[in-house]
Amino acid sequence: MDRRSFIVKSGALGVGAAAATLAAPAIAKGNVTWRMVTTWPKNFPGLGVGAQRLADRITAASGGRLTVQVYSAGELVPPLQSLDAVIDGTAEMSHGAAYYWQNKSPALSFFTGVPYGMTSRELTAWVRYMGGQEIWDEIYDQFGVQGFLSGDTGTQAGGWFRNELTGVDSVKGLRFRTPGLGGRVWEKLGATVTNLAAGEIFQALQSGTLDAAEFVGPYNDLALGFYQVAKNYYFPSFVEPGLATELVVDKKKYQELPADLQALIRDVAQAEYDQVASDFYANDPRALKTLVNDHGVNVRQFPEEILKAGADAAKEVMTSLRDSGDALVKKTAESFVESLNIVRTRSRDTDGAFVQAREKYFDI
Repeated sequence: MDRRSFIVKSGALGVGAAAATLAAPAIAKGNVTWRMVTTWPKNFPGLGVGAQRLADRITAASGGRLTVQVYSAGELVPPLQSLDAVIDGTAEMSHGAAYYWQNKSPALSFFTGVPYGMTSRELTAWVRYMGGQEIWDEIYDQFGVQGFLSGDTGTQAGGWFRNELTGVDSVKGLRFRTPGLGGRVWEKLGATVTNLAAGEIFQALQSGTLDAAEFVGPYNDLALGFYQVAKNYYFPSFVEPGLATELVVDKKKYQELPADLQALIRDVAQAEYDQVASDFYANDPRALKTLVNDHGVNVRQFPEEILKAGADAAKEVMTSLRDSGDALVKKTAESFVESLNIVRTRSRDTDGAFVQAREKYFDI
């Protein structure tokens, strides 16, 4: 080997070594582990399973560059402190429901479920195509986090009641577990409302601290065992017509990720929104059949008097939010109502008309 060849090859090796040295920190930086805290019990049907599946899909699709470790309710922080855990840096991700944090801003409730508001498909249309995500980003920017839709239960059940409801008078003084803007509606009907995490509700019902409770629907409620305490199960919920769950991430850390990992988180969350919906649609009817046939549950519909009073109360709640002195709350409410009045026409004239025709003429 002549001296010139040696210098050239040595130089190439040197450049290669330098490049490897420079690349090493980037590779190390790309292989990170994030902690996800959830509001759901471990292996909880639909919601807890969905959170774990979301984490597993991110880990697998990233080839391990971003590993997500899941901590179920109470494992790292109390369930209703999961958002605060992301804000204060205890965790990088939270999986829960935005209306759990309405004490931070009432506007967050719009991204979970609104009394007499949007169905799940309508909500998705607002968030993805009608400016909802941009408003949501604006709200969460105040806390340094980013929110994504991550799950969909569809229209929920109205709740479990010890005694049959005969009208509005039977609601007065009722101690009822229900969160979000729906809680405000039930308060206007005379109930005393509290919010509890999923794993805390059964004990409160059993001890008599609660007279009634709602969580999601048959799939979850069967697992939670509410039928052991209350036998009157009301359908449908008029305060949670299309509940969405959320994935929240630390926004600064999210933006520091490579663009492909940012897209991966966003796209997996969107895929899980639809996956969870399919899970609930498949398993809610099966679970309801078990509740009725095996556990003697009475399936009931709310009296018309309660439905009407609930609608009037929901209008009052919405009016107060649209008249809010908080500009961002007002902006959110106005956008929601404007979008609702557009998308509801499809639900009514196309989807609703078809369902009515199918029920009337197609019995197989």
